[in-house]
Amino acid sequence: MAQQAGNAPAATQQPQRPDRIAGRPNINGIWQVMNTANYDLEPHSAQTAPSPGAEREMGAIAAIPAGRGVVEGGLIPYLPEARERREENRTRAPQYDPEAACYLPGIPRATYMDYPFQIIQGGNDDILMAYEYHGANRAIQMGDIGIPAIDTWMGTSYGTWEGDTLVVTTLSQSPGDMIAPGGGTYPGVTWLDRTGNYLTNTATVVERFTPIGNAHMQYEATISDPSVYSRPWKMSMVLYRHIEPNAELMEFNCVPFADMLLYGDLLDSRPTPQQ
Repeated sequence: MAQQAGNAPAATQQPQRPDRIAGRPNINGIWQVMNTANYDLEPHSAQTAPSPGAEREMGAIAAIPAGRGVVEGGLIPYLPEARERREENRTRAPQYDPEAACYLPGIPRATYMDYPFQIIQGGNDDILMAYEYHGANRAIQMGDIGIPAIDTWMGTSYGTWEGDTLVVTTLSQSPGDMIAPGGGTYPGVTWLDRTGNYLTNTATVVERFTPIGNAHMQYEATISDPSVYSRPWKMSMVLYRHIEPNAELMEFNCVPFADMLLYGDLLDSRPTPQQ
């Protein structure tokens, strides 16, 4: 029933204090974003994919939904040469997006893809984050920040608690050379969204997970990469915990769905089996 004039508004419900494990906030659960960050981190209107032919081939499925952006200040502070690389990535999207080829997404992108992820936390031990997309995962090593032995798709993550905030530093992300659609290879970088924003293996990503009650979490990621950006920059958004009783991560093994994109010319040229 609509509130009648003169009636006092209902009291605003206060967020519930987060449950705790070993004195720390209990962030166990399945989490997901409700935004368009995976399409484009910067503010953008609804538009078709920039890659030539995408609209003809996929119609409205190729479109990018509008979004206010999640970057503080609006735009990512690229250096001039790095911005040119971003524009080159953009003209090749979505076919050259690592997501299309079912490559691991890297950090922070794994957090705000269109798929849920699960946090597994116990006591003061290391924390595991498991992602529905491609079965990706990462172990957050609780303790001092180290020097990773090698570059990997998901990098190496180190965690610590600052009060009720989980702070995670990720280093050494690199996909190495990547397979181009239709064959061949090209030097890869970690894409941050479907429009070609990116970071390189010299980047440092610092994430902050701060619970807001039991069902919401404030998420921030600050990215420093002197080879790409003129200064560190930050994105922020809210994570939502799935509270339905049957919530679980489903399987999304996307490898078979990328075969035709990467190897279609080879698959089409296979000899026909003899009857």
